[in-house]
Amino acid sequence: MTLHAELRVTRGTFTLELDLTIEAGEVVALLGPNGAGKTTALRALAGLDAGGRVRHNGSTWDGLPAERRPIGVVFQDYLLFAHMTALDNVAFGPRARGVRKADANVVAAQRLEQVGLAGFAKAKPRTLSGGQAQRVALARALATDPELLLLDEPLAALDASTRLRVRSELARHLRDYPGHTLLVTHDPLDAMVLADRLVILEHGRVVQQGTPKDVVRQPRTDYVANLVGLNFYRGLADDTTIRLDDGGTLTVAEPATGPVHVVFPPTAVSLFPDKPSGSPRNTWPATVAGIEQHAHTTRVELDGSPAVVADITTATVADLRLQPGTTLWVSLKATEIHTYPAG
Repeated sequence: MTLHAELRVTRGTFTLELDLTIEAGEVVALLGPNGAGKTTALRALAGLDAGGRVRHNGSTWDGLPAERRPIGVVFQDYLLFAHMTALDNVAFGPRARGVRKADANVVAAQRLEQVGLAGFAKAKPRTLSGGQAQRVALARALATDPELLLLDEPLAALDASTRLRVRSELARHLRDYPGHTLLVTHDPLDAMVLADRLVILEHGRVVQQGTPKDVVRQPRTDYVANLVGLNFYRGLADDTTIRLDDGGTLTVAEPATGPVHVVFPPTAVSLFPDKPSGSPRNTWPATVAGIEQHAHTTRVELDGSPAVVADITTATVADLRLQPGTTLWVSLKATEIHTYPAG
């Protein structure tokens, strides 16, 4: 069964226009920059904001308040009731729907066991770790057997080491959930690991959607390219020569014609103190605009025609004595460049 949503929400000068489908058992990740409309979409689906239609299994949720919609929500800060035990938190949903306390507690105990917290039924939220609180929140969201599960930045409150483990656990739980899941996130890794399909919002509109693999290989906007960590340009191709819209020319290995998008990873960029000897296909001078440490590599932003981002080792930073304002030569092999039609 497919869940169909046609969301139309206006707030001041901002308008969200989102047509969304989610299949049973599918996890869809909604990504976008701040102000793109992600939270607005989630609130509209939850019934917290009016706007649009939601249809599922022959019925419509139009006009239904949040408490009458068959949804479960995991909030960014989990919002567990501090005065309740973990068991009471999970039982709250069934109790609110009229289930007797004893029966609701049975359901809650089963859900806590499902997320590996059977031994924490009597624990209060303040005694739980971040990962444990996240799992209690997930158990609470699932306790009413919702048709739609909404995850609002569910890992954002966790530290880096906990996040890695909990992400893996959450992926396992989502694989077992038979309903429809919408994950709202700004973290590309959460989306790539947890989601079957990505929907990218910018300025209240969908600018790209597809499987994680498709989106990574062919980003359509600067935001998406930055999200997946690629250098991204628009240009006009004539055989193996591409004239870039923002200045500069690149030579590629595969011929193309007409408007194209051009991408390559920062790791494909080589830097030299002097112009490389021989005849590399693409070389141009550039000036270091910024340097930032990224895990085990260093990311260097360079102004030039074109401007480019390079990922290099810390040893290379030392060898080149890099600092803002340093002038270098950029080299890029034609075979490292990927092009595809713009549109």
